[in-house]
Amino acid sequence: MSRATREAYRDSLLPLLQRCPELMCLDSDTGLFDAEYAEAAGDRYLNLGIAEHNLMGIAAGMAACGRVPFVNTMAAFATSRALEAIKIDIAYNRLPVRIMATHGGLAAGHLGPTHQALEDLAVMRVLPGMTVVVPADAAATEAFVEQSLNLPGPLYVRLGRKPTPALPAAPPPVVGKAQTLRQGGDVVLASCGPYPVLACLAAADVLAGQGIEATVLNMHTLRPFDTQTLVAAARPASLVVTLEEHWRGGGLGGAVAEAVAEAVPTRVLRLGMPDQFVDTVGSQEHLVNHYDLTAERVVRTVRTALDTAAASWRPGREDVTTRP
Repeated sequence: MSRATREAYRDSLLPLLQRCPELMCLDSDTGLFDAEYAEAAGDRYLNLGIAEHNLMGIAAGMAACGRVPFVNTMAAFATSRALEAIKIDIAYNRLPVRIMATHGGLAAGHLGPTHQALEDLAVMRVLPGMTVVVPADAAATEAFVEQSLNLPGPLYVRLGRKPTPALPAAPPPVVGKAQTLRQGGDVVLASCGPYPVLACLAAADVLAGQGIEATVLNMHTLRPFDTQTLVAAARPASLVVTLEEHWRGGGLGGAVAEAVAEAVPTRVLRLGMPDQFVDTVGSQEHLVNHYDLTAERVVRTVRTALDTAAASWRPGREDVTTRP
């Protein structure tokens, strides 16, 4: 069943507002919360209009007074226009503000590059004390909203816009713990977000048919990062491939490369958006395919890397980054 992660967040927040008196919902006129929702939430819902910097400052003030605000805005504006307030007012003071950022990645593809959020994970994961989460489906979103009640400090959650398919049966998602969706000893496929995770699962099926077994990791939490699970999967593998709806620099691929480089000599190849602004307007699905964030690209990347390593290997060389 397909369902939008932003709608899963909205629908799961209302009962929490009614259950937990310290929670607040602060909106920036996103259109996600209609009059019926506002009426049900009562004075726990405030629409502050399109003023993202003020939104973060007010949320910080409320959090400093004992409230726990859920702040709703688009990812592109949260991590650029309002970044100073997030850094100084929220993160610096370690305040429990929950930044629920919709239209993550290419989800606002119909609005052009000004509304793309292809740098948000890089920006947010370097802020000290900031928890950064990317749900891959609606069920994970609901789980993370519930778990946020017990998280210290600030939280950034990247949400989509349109419905995306549910993941196949998997272990329950837990903030800070990678999900192992498939086990295999040859390569590791690591991703985050709905389209990349589904693409890696599909790629693993294709590779299995070619005799290559892949471990598939849903690295939904970029901070705190589950280095232990990643390194355990990467240690016996000859290759780690990352796929993300983000520029290649600084996001999931950067986090994976940093962790692997410090622990195991396994080669890491990062797949993501090219180092350019999006010059094509279209739906998220169109742009994901246009920029080849696909299962087919993952398969090509794995096969090319393994075939090249096999061709260059010769007896006596035991470097695990080059042997077949």
